[in-house]
Amino acid sequence: MKKINSKAKAETNSGFGTNPNSYGGRFVNKDGSANIEKRGMHFLRRISWYHTMIDMPRWKFLLILLAFYIGVNFVFASIYYLIGIEYLDGIEQSGSELLKFGKAYFFSAQTFTTVGYGHISPNGFLTSSLAAAEALVGLLSFAIATGLFFGRFSKPTAFLKFSHNALIAPYKDGKAIMMRLVPYKNTNLTDAEAKMTVGMIVEENGKMTNKFYSLEMEMSRINALTLSWTLVHPITESSPFYNFSQADFNNIEGEIIVFIKAFDDMFSTTVAATTSYLFGEFVYGAKFELMYTENIDNTKTILHLDKLNAFKKVDMN
Repeated sequence: MKKINSKAKAETNSGFGTNPNSYGGRFVNKDGSANIEKRGMHFLRRISWYHTMIDMPRWKFLLILLAFYIGVNFVFASIYYLIGIEYLDGIEQSGSELLKFGKAYFFSAQTFTTVGYGHISPNGFLTSSLAAAEALVGLLSFAIATGLFFGRFSKPTAFLKFSHNALIAPYKDGKAIMMRLVPYKNTNLTDAEAKMTVGMIVEENGKMTNKFYSLEMEMSRINALTLSWTLVHPITESSPFYNFSQADFNNIEGEIIVFIKAFDDMFSTTVAATTSYLFGEFVYGAKFELMYTENIDNTKTILHLDKLNAFKKVDMN
């Protein structure tokens, strides 16, 4: 087991624990979420539906809304059908049962959305009561859906993308660990600040333990985040990676966690993003290619987002 540089000061407030035998996989997923599965409590008590609906992918959110709309109308249409189609004026008694159910379904949809074309109407106490209850459910459902749409639309988001790999590149007279990020939408981020923490499984007093170290950075704060930003941790004598070879990075189980926060002047609030890099995602002896160039007439800077992960191999000798 590689001995960690004694000059590197370990952190005790990481929040990820110290026993590696009780921790599985990476600490933080690539999308910034904690790699944690909670158990020991009923599913409905340990999940926030609001956070779930706000954070889920757009396609899944729309699919759930569509499935709910179709499902709730199917339930109400079934109840109308069981009460009796004869209690819905405007539906002919002749025709197939499937056609009758279909008309009851579309009456349910009109009632749920409070559109009410008037072609079909309830004529009994039960159907009228059910229609009134469905209209209330529809109003409440659309109010909740509207709130969720607004929450997703107005949620402050950093809109940052990180490079797939971290690089170990030549830096001045030594080497450094580098990863890159870029704002990929038309946002205006200022006062950006970065922090990097490394977690490694090391041997201490004959026992394997999780150790966390705060990594010093060449530049941890910038005034404006408009172009790409390469985060650089110089591997100096105070770094936990001092005297690490390529084989050490391949053999030691570890992970660098990156925390970014910046001020978004559109939302007038601080936004944050997190990601992580396992040692297996490091590329030894490589350097990022430049992401931005001037345009033809030298009047504007072009940021090439497709070059976020572009790097070239370099000699580390």
